[in-house]
Amino acid sequence: MSTKTIYIIRHGETDYNKKGIVQGSGIDSSLNETGQKQAEAFFSAYQDMPFETVYTSALKRTHQSVAGFLNKGLPHAILTGLNEISWGHKEGKKPDPKDDSSYFELIDRWRNGETHLPFAGGESPDEVAARQKIAIDTILEQKSEELVLVAMHGRAMRILLTWLSDLPLSEMDCFHHQNLCLYKVEYDYTTEKFTILESNNTEHLKVLAV
Repeated sequence: MSTKTIYIIRHGETDYNKKGIVQGSGIDSSLNETGQKQAEAFFSAYQDMPFETVYTSALKRTHQSVAGFLNKGLPHAILTGLNEISWGHKEGKKPDPKDDSSYFELIDRWRNGETHLPFAGGESPDEVAARQKIAIDTILEQKSEELVLVAMHGRAMRILLTWLSDLPLSEMDCFHHQNLCLYKVEYDYTTEKFTILESNNTEHLKVLAV
């Protein structure tokens, strides 16, 4: 095998997402009704894909997002390196530009290249990328697997897709996605390069708009 195909999804909607509240790795929230429907729609569209292993973060919203596949008995590996970024003291709170300038100032500083900076009590994008590389190496080491499914989180996905694309982490916000979107990525073992084949694919969610 010279390539591995990785389907990467963001977890389905939670009430925190709906209300614009920061979750981070410290809040182990569940999918809300919309998120459950999104997960069911994704499973309906991709249930016949021959995924060999399902990889998730340690947070239950990712497990719930792939419940249909796990219920089929597919192997499930939990990698903490796929967890959402820790927002530290900001977790569980809703950013407000009027009285919480520090949050938005930090995002701007990341965009200006200062990705070594964490929010108070949390992680920096550099730290997240470092643990993600360990998780991705674990997936790539399973060379017999040609097709796998990965479920993770919004900010963490931005960080992941940035370094997979050999871009500086300051470019992470160029990756746009919504809950239960799909990125299809191919890894070439010969060149040791990743290629993004599909971005923010939400075709499977159109059934929910009917």
